[in-house]
Amino acid sequence: MAQKNRKINKKMRGSRSCGYGCAKKHRGAGSRGGRGNAGSTKHKQKLMYILGGRLGKIGFHRHPSLVVAQSIINLDDIDVHIEKWAAEGKAKKTAGGFSVDMSELGYDKVLGSGKLTHKIEIKAGSFSESAKKKIADAGGKVVGDGIDTV
Repeated sequence: MAQKNRKINKKMRGSRSCGYGCAKKHRGAGSRGGRGNAGSTKHKQKLMYILGGRLGKIGFHRHPSLVVAQSIINLDDIDVHIEKWAAEGKAKKTAGGFSVDMSELGYDKVLGSGKLTHKIEIKAGSFSESAKKKIADAGGKVVGDGIDTV
């Protein structure tokens, strides 16, 4: 019977290294420096650096109970939607322009990104300084500004 087709040959019986090169290789977790992420801050630092891993904790994390979630909107979004809001009754059309209460629409803060092409009187909990300036430059009015202007 031919020896080359027998299954026992695939198991490399009697070959000393069983296909893993040197006899010291493939001996368990020690041959890979520990299981999983073991040694990632000691002897596997070079590997972590090559793979792009970070060592240790990074940055500050506030407790979730201290984080206040604000819903914000930019001036360009207000400018785009103001006529639609007036048609739906969410904003009022006045003689000089429009009047809108952002808290009724679910927004807490108005930011100053974009251009304002309408005269709008905006009521909100807080405004950024750039938003206040752009609203005033467009002929609008800021109503109900809170303490937070950052």
